[in-house]
Amino acid sequence: QVQLVESGGGLVQPGGSLRLSCAHSGSIFSINAMGWYRQAPGKQRELVAAITLGGRLDYADSVKGRFTISRDNNKNTVDLQMNSLKPEDTAVYYCNRRSPAQPMGTVRVLLNYWGQGTQVTVSS
Repeated sequence: QVQLVESGGGLVQPGGSLRLSCAHSGSIFSINAMGWYRQAPGKQRELVAAITLGGRLDYADSVKGRFTISRDNNKNTVDLQMNSLKPEDTAVYYCNRRSPAQPMGTVRVLLNYWGQGTQVTVSS
């Protein structure tokens, strides 16, 4: 059974922090690199952070130095710590696997399944 459940979003002021969590089930997630994606209103979905099974990290320039991705392979969770949030970080955030062919940025590799996402709103 494939399942992705994201949580932890909310409303935060600029400069604030949030921690997102993703619980996943299904071997396709346990054996692959995982990533956090986001989609802002009127924009395409983009990959902003990723972590390999072995823990190698990758970030989009727009979040580098502010976001930290981590995973617990025993608990099948992937977290995203977001600090120094900006209004332009406002989006629905999703976790999913990262295909080797998927670069940082706009989604180019179509994935069959997505969770419901969690809304992050950065506003004063």
